[in-house]
Amino acid sequence: MKEKLSLLISLQECDSQLVKLSLKKIKLPEKICKMEEDFRLYKENVEQNKRKYDELKAQRAECESTVKKLSEGMIKTKERLLEVKNNKEYQAMLKEIETSEKTRGDIESRIIALMEEMDKLAVLVKKDEETLKQAESNHEKEKKIIEDDLSAVDADTLTWTEKKAVLQKCIPADLLAQYERVKKRNNGVGVIPVWKAVCNGCHMNIPPQLYIELQRSNDLLSCPNCNRIMYFQNQEESA
Repeated sequence: MKEKLSLLISLQECDSQLVKLSLKKIKLPEKICKMEEDFRLYKENVEQNKRKYDELKAQRAECESTVKKLSEGMIKTKERLLEVKNNKEYQAMLKEIETSEKTRGDIESRIIALMEEMDKLAVLVKKDEETLKQAESNHEKEKKIIEDDLSAVDADTLTWTEKKAVLQKCIPADLLAQYERVKKRNNGVGVIPVWKAVCNGCHMNIPPQLYIELQRSNDLLSCPNCNRIMYFQNQEESA
């Protein structure tokens, strides 16, 4: 009977490992997805200075384009001054040139301010790039560990499944059926250790006489509370 109990304990280990592997196959991809999303948000936050720098760069380019157009327009207006024949039109064109010059001066001041702000941001962007590079390296290492763990799940599942099949052939059909029934009713656990008169499955005390019998008898005994097949285990010695 001790041999049958030993087989059941090994079978329970197989089932427990297969449950853990099944959960891993679900949880690990979820963990990777969460890591990717967390890193994406982190990256967005770190790259705020870069985005602001790019925005200022675009504004500067737009300002420089406007200055160029104003300068070209002023050149053409000055050329047309030579062709003007009345004072009113001449004064209007001078006013147009004056307005353009003022506008160009304001925009050029804006360009200088943008360049000063960009210089400050460039220093921060460089630091951010170094920080992000290190964070990305750490992220990829952690991700690789999880991916390797996930890759091993199928191989481990096959190993435990094959071991389980071998054990099932060694256990009498009636005992195997009993184990499966109990396991189904108790969240996948059909065999459980008992220590200090407490069932490790339902965490309830078993009667003192039954506990003594469990330690001495070769019979298969069940927990009177959860019906799991019990075996005595000195957990202090196991530790």
